[in-house]
Amino acid sequence: MSAPQTSITRALNIRLPILQAPMAGGATAPALVAAVCNAGGMGSFAGAMLSPQATIEGVAKIRALTDKPFGVNLFVLGTPNPAPQEVARGIELLAPMRAELGLPPAQPLARYCEPFEGQFEALLEAAPALASFTFGVLTGAQVERLHARGCKVMGTATNVAEARAWAAAGADFICAQGAEAGAHRGTFIGNYEDSLIGTIALVPQAVDAVNVPVVAAGGIMDGRGIAAALMLGAGAAQMGTAFLTCPEAAIHAGWKQLLRESAETSTQVSLAYSGRMARGIVNDFMRRMAPHQHEVPAYPVQNALTGELRAAAGRAGRTEYMSLWAGQGLPMSRSLPAAELMAQLESELARALTRN
Repeated sequence: MSAPQTSITRALNIRLPILQAPMAGGATAPALVAAVCNAGGMGSFAGAMLSPQATIEGVAKIRALTDKPFGVNLFVLGTPNPAPQEVARGIELLAPMRAELGLPPAQPLARYCEPFEGQFEALLEAAPALASFTFGVLTGAQVERLHARGCKVMGTATNVAEARAWAAAGADFICAQGAEAGAHRGTFIGNYEDSLIGTIALVPQAVDAVNVPVVAAGGIMDGRGIAAALMLGAGAAQMGTAFLTCPEAAIHAGWKQLLRESAETSTQVSLAYSGRMARGIVNDFMRRMAPHQHEVPAYPVQNALTGELRAAAGRAGRTEYMSLWAGQGLPMSRSLPAAELMAQLESELARALTRN
């Protein structure tokens, strides 16, 4: 049985209804993105935490490895202007753990994130087949600029109101991010707690609410999950955690080991690492910060303040202080090269659709 063609596979010119999620922080190395593309899906490169030049260079590396369409993702962010006391409290909370890692006391930073405007211009220059966005919504004029460069546009939604906002802005696709998804929640309308809606509940409601195709994300780890997403009305599935244990995924070996060893109950959502709700494997950092997580500065300030600590933990192999992003399907992870994983997903999808 050949892979089902959907409005999304046709629009993106891909063979399989599988999108590899753009996971910020280095996981989506060009080798991973290209391998997924070459296997018939759509790989995605995370530009959200990169300088404009780094994004341009990453895109060039991907194009050297594949002639297939791929995506690039950005976070929609304004320039943060935190109050000094917020920053001071964030620094205070991190001080004991920094000391344990041999780091000096932290200091306020001159800049807490890359300016979105510069990142957006780099995205226009790179002109990937798919430009995807998280944490907010573009203006209609920004969407039109991307369309003029030949880019399809996808916005992330964690509730129906967000799906409608992206549709109104002119997005080509909506990525419906269920509560099971690993890493940062994309919520930008309403509060995080009310938007922890499971994938199986969110996807059909988003499909019914908007007149553009929907991509299902959150907890999808195998062909059965992809088939379920299609049955719910989605045109494709976006998968992140499933690819983290591939050798091409550029994450710490200790993180990969924990992905393989953890249970479905091993993750929680927390503000502690970045100031924005994100799902990861529970570790000592998350436990110690739990009573204070609502005291930390909002994203991206806390994310920047913890950056040096997380990097030092990685160098020392101290997974108890690393941000171990993962979705609830993590026990289903497979340590396969991306091409082999894609082949298995294709075979599993065919079997699941035949059974159904």
